[in-house]
Amino acid sequence: MKPGYGEVLIAEGDLDVVAQEREMVQAFRAQLDQGMWAAVPVDSANGRREAEIVRSFEEIPRDAERVIFFPQASGGR
Repeated sequence: MKPGYGEVLIAEGDLDVVAQEREMVQAFRAQLDQGMWAAVPVDSANGRREAEIVRSFEEIPRDAERVIFFPQASGGR
């Protein structure tokens, strides 16, 4: 994470430690409850930045280094 780039650490921990996993799940759900979307960065074949939307904690790959939360787009139809 780089200071000044808008990144905020919400939670971190070890998935093999039950209490830490529980805290990460709670933090993930709290962000979704606030209306945020979640995405996991993925490697692309062409070197472009890409991410996959995840809708539950279980969809996050165990080897993911981070989950990015962002507000849902607003607007008309």
